[in-house]
Amino acid sequence: MYSEDISAAGMEAARAYRSRLLEGMAHSVALKGYADTTVADIVREAGVSKRTFYECFSTKKDCLIALYVAASHGGLKVLKGAIDPGRDWKTQVEHAMGAYLDCLASNPALLRTLFIEILSLGPEGLQVRRQMNQEMADFVVQVVNAGHPHTPQDEALTATLAMAVIGGINELVLQAIESNRTADLRTLTGPCSALVRAVLAAPR
Repeated sequence: MYSEDISAAGMEAARAYRSRLLEGMAHSVALKGYADTTVADIVREAGVSKRTFYECFSTKKDCLIALYVAASHGGLKVLKGAIDPGRDWKTQVEHAMGAYLDCLASNPALLRTLFIEILSLGPEGLQVRRQMNQEMADFVVQVVNAGHPHTPQDEALTATLAMAVIGGINELVLQAIESNRTADLRTLTGPCSALVRAVLAAPR
């Protein structure tokens, strides 16, 4: 029992260090960009040693990918939490999109990582970006088709259309980042919601 307690405490400490390093990466990337960020910058922001960094991550790239995945899952969690089957579909879309965009706007450091810095990793960055977009598209398909259980199979929302919706929303957010309008992301709720409704209403 004693050894199990030590093991559990060690795992908890490792998770805490990993979380601090991800926050350190986010702060450093926001200040300097990924290319100019060093492991020394990350551990300084995190308040841990380089040894601790390499116990958690093999490279700086691995740390950025882990940050991207964690932030993406955080956004998806917010989106899932905003879905209320008791509301009509149009209201659900508006509410969910507003909550998701507010989540993105609340942390500009992560926002840049999610939409710009991850692409600097080349094929690995593109791969994990596609993976996270696919998870979000799968969720959209699940929610939409579950909310319309009597829809004929050939009229159900497809994975391809869901991915097109995610891509369109991402592009609108990216434009806002590039034009320094991240504080006003909620203004995209209308256009993003309209895009979702248009795809759902279109004949298939």
